[in-house]
Amino acid sequence: MSSIPADIRYTESHEYLKPTADPTVFSVGVTDFAQGELGDVVYLDLPKPGATYGAHDSFGTIEAVKAVSDIYTPVAGEVVDVNPRLEGEPSLVNSDPYGEGWMIKLKINPADAAKLLDAAAYEAHLAAGGGAH
Repeated sequence: MSSIPADIRYTESHEYLKPTADPTVFSVGVTDFAQGELGDVVYLDLPKPGATYGAHDSFGTIEAVKAVSDIYTPVAGEVVDVNPRLEGEPSLVNSDPYGEGWMIKLKINPADAAKLLDAAAYEAHLAAGGGAH
């Protein structure tokens, strides 16, 4: 079974929103389940800080050996940081999706995070066959 940390919020399309020290800034990446489905990540196309997105907008692409997929913002916000390590080490998405494999940091309205799936709801979504992206 995929790792599903309790302190993170999830989308049905397998992105996550993880709190940071700043209550208005959250790390965004793909879930352990998603990286496992994609296979070895070889390249990421990510936005620059300052870009703004609506909820569920595509903010970039993730290229793996098996496929290329869009990555979506869980909620509306402004990109305040991009993980510089992923340019040279895209495999961090596979080895540590919730840690060093984060993709962007998004400044959001924290109330929006509560609208996403909690760990139990995301686990139920996967168990119900919600694995397709």
